[in-house]
Amino acid sequence: MDMQFLEETKMLNYQSAAIQKLINEKRWKELDDFDKIKAVYGYVRNEILFGYNRKDTLTAGQVLTDGYGQCNTKATLLMALLRGVGIPCRLHGFEVSKEFQRGATTGIIAALAPDRIIHTWAEVSYQGQWLALEGVIIDEPYLEAVKANHPHVQGDFMAFAIATKDFPKLSLDWNENSTYIQSAAIVSDLGIFPNPDMFFERYTQHWSKLKNFMYVHWGRKIMNYNVRKIRDGKG
Repeated sequence: MDMQFLEETKMLNYQSAAIQKLINEKRWKELDDFDKIKAVYGYVRNEILFGYNRKDTLTAGQVLTDGYGQCNTKATLLMALLRGVGIPCRLHGFEVSKEFQRGATTGIIAALAPDRIIHTWAEVSYQGQWLALEGVIIDEPYLEAVKANHPHVQGDFMAFAIATKDFPKLSLDWNENSTYIQSAAIVSDLGIFPNPDMFFERYTQHWSKLKNFMYVHWGRKIMNYNVRKIRDGKG
């Protein structure tokens, strides 16, 4: 296995004190590869709740401190933790359409959002194959709340930050499989990268400084409020 899939980077700062403390407290290094991936994936998925951070290029340590994340930031933390316990991983980048965010985004926030959104997922090397772990984005309480609010949906579902072709059968548990939660919204494939640092050096979200300021200081706070309401069964 190429060592670039295990190396620490500025964003994948798994030698940081907070990440090492977490790995040691959870005793993940003592597990076999299957249980390492399952435990780390489960932690990032459900202990780091779905929510919108201030920017995509946070370090893994910063995402851990925030305690919540979206596709790009959760992928960064997941990769750092996997590499921290010796599991090779890489990043796959895409553009997705914005329509599947409706419900999490509303009104003027949805109107201001770019038509195409930068999207990434982590891919883990396991038993000679690369498995996509996109399902890490959405925590189980949020997913179950969305399902409870839409009991009659059959087939496609594109809303509330979920984009899937088979909503009733959607499961995000990891058991030696790829997991997907937003893949049905993909409009272009930007390729595979050894780390998020290299990806974000090449690709950034295309919007003005004003829109970015509005997102950081206003838009994402409303989006996170909407997400919490949905998770709590009030959305």
